[in-house]
Amino acid sequence: MKRMLSGIKPTGQLTLGNYIGALRNFVNYQDEYEMIVFIANLHCITNYQDPPALRKNLKDAIALYLACGLDPEKATIFLQTDVHEHAELGYIMACMTYLGELNRMTQFKDKVAKGETNLSAGMYTYPCLMAADILLYNPDYVPVGDDQKQHVELTRDLAHRFNNLYSETFKMPEPLVAKVGARIMSLDDPSKKMSKSDRGDKGCIYLLDDPKTARKKIMSAVTDSVGIIQLDQKNQPGLYNLIEIASALSNRDMEDIVKEFKGKGYGELKKYVADVVCAELERIQSRYYEIINSDTIEKVIADGAIKAQRIAYKTLSKVKRKVGLEIR
Repeated sequence: MKRMLSGIKPTGQLTLGNYIGALRNFVNYQDEYEMIVFIANLHCITNYQDPPALRKNLKDAIALYLACGLDPEKATIFLQTDVHEHAELGYIMACMTYLGELNRMTQFKDKVAKGETNLSAGMYTYPCLMAADILLYNPDYVPVGDDQKQHVELTRDLAHRFNNLYSETFKMPEPLVAKVGARIMSLDDPSKKMSKSDRGDKGCIYLLDDPKTARKKIMSAVTDSVGIIQLDQKNQPGLYNLIEIASALSNRDMEDIVKEFKGKGYGELKKYVADVVCAELERIQSRYYEIINSDTIEKVIADGAIKAQRIAYKTLSKVKRKVGLEIR
C-alpha cells in the first residue's frame, strides 16, 4: 500500500476551506493509502500565539480530524512535537537549503511585499521544516492546496540533492491537488483564499460556527451584477466559489448544479449552498462534542506518536549516519 502524508497548521479555528481542501480528502484516502496525518504545531509558532488559545486550537483540530471521519485504526494521527525527529531533520534540511531558494518562496515574498515587519527566522526557514515533515516518512503522495505546491517542489529538490550527495535515501513525493475544492475562497472577497487568519470572519466559515451564523455568511456572500448562474471563474469568482463549495460537499458536478439553477436567482442558489453546508456542519459538530468531552484525543495522539516515531527514528538514523554526524 502506498503512503500519503499531510498536516494542518491550526493557528486558528479550522475552516470550511480546510475541510473541503484537506480533511475531507484525508477521510476518502484512508482506505486507499497508508495515511500519516499530523498537527503541525511547530509551524504555528512562526508568529506569536496566545498559549491558552493555541492549546485549544490544537485540541480542537485533533477532535475535528476525528469528527470529520479520520479513523485512528486506519490513519496515524499525532502532534508534530511528540516526534522530535521533525525538528532535528528540519535543521539538517535547513543546512542543505540555499538562501536563494528560501527567498523565492511565494508566501515569504508576499509578506515582504506587504511591508510586514518583525518576520521571524522560523517564518523564513519553515519550508525546510516542512520538507523534513515530509521526508521523514518517505510518502508517495502529499495532498496540498495550490498555494503549497511550491513547498513540495522544494522538498523534492532537497531530496534529490541529498540523494546525490549521500546516496539514495529519500523518495520523490508527488503533490496531489484535488480537482474540486483545492482552494476555497473568501465569501466576502473571492480574490483571496478563505483563511482562519483573516481579520474579519464574514468571509470565513469555521467548522465550529453555529449553523445559523454559517447560513447568514453564505446568504451575504459577494457575487456580481451579471445575474446569470454559470461557470465563469474569471468574471464571476464569488458565484463560482459558492458552486464549488456545494459541488465538493454534495459530490455533484458543478455543471449539474448550474443546470439545476439555470434561470433562477442568486438567492435560490445561496439557499441551496447554505442547506448543504449547514447539514455538513451539524454532522461534524455532533461528533466533535462527543469526542471533545471524552478521553479519546489523548489516547489517539499517544498511539499515533508511537507509530510515527518508529518510522521517523529509522529515517533520521539513516540520515545522520550518511551525513557523518554519528561516530558509532
